[in-house]
Amino acid sequence: MTNSIFPSRGLNLVSFAILSVGLIPCAVSAQEDQPNGKSFVDNFDKIDNGRWYISDGWNNGPHQNCSWSKKEVRVEGGILQLQFTQAKTGQRDYACGEIQTTKTYGYGTYEARYRTATGSGLNSAFFTYIGPTDKKPHDEIDFEVLGKNPAQVQLNQYIGAKGGNEKFVPVAGGADQGFNDYAFVWEKDRLRYYVNGKLVQEVTDPLKIPTHAQKIFFSLWGTDTLGDWMGKFNYGGAPATMQIDRVAFTAAGDKCQFPESIACKTN
Repeated sequence: MTNSIFPSRGLNLVSFAILSVGLIPCAVSAQEDQPNGKSFVDNFDKIDNGRWYISDGWNNGPHQNCSWSKKEVRVEGGILQLQFTQAKTGQRDYACGEIQTTKTYGYGTYEARYRTATGSGLNSAFFTYIGPTDKKPHDEIDFEVLGKNPAQVQLNQYIGAKGGNEKFVPVAGGADQGFNDYAFVWEKDRLRYYVNGKLVQEVTDPLKIPTHAQKIFFSLWGTDTLGDWMGKFNYGGAPATMQIDRVAFTAAGDKCQFPESIACKTN
């Protein structure tokens, strides 16, 4: 597990999740618990320490071959850079980067534009999560690009620590070859996933839709043990980098915040 009041995720194969949400009008949601984050757009001109916490000084268990390090998180030219590099860090021979919101978010539209890292055995993730370290059940919504095949992204969600909702969706041109737009719209009775503006998955089974407000995460990590899932780890000799251009959360009922936003079409 973690050694911070802002833990990354539980010990889990698809362990990454964050959610961000604004205060939602009562007419819009019957959220399981009240989120404390509002609608926002972050273009990463800098790291807003009021919005983001950088994971540092731990790993998420034996399946993870790197330790989170604040040295692997930086902003350059309006792009958030998360790195995976060979550097003795804690109990691991590699260091990796993760960032998570300080607040929780609920029903609404979550969007990110990013380019994933290249390398078998790596996982580039945009997700929302809440769990036992926050004294809540484990709920999670995931976009994960696995380094063994960056031509697709894995969608998944956890409800009360129960997953098994994986779906792989193609990413034209490869997720590591350029910036792509990933989004999900989370409602009480529906969860929709989008890739580059196209609806790729719709969930309407209430037993497969999270109910607890969550934090939003971006992470890049590697494994020596989950080769069947993420690919055989093979460090290329140079740091691998996940690049995030923009992230946004638009609370249910709020106006869309930029022209390309999925919320402009769905709210």
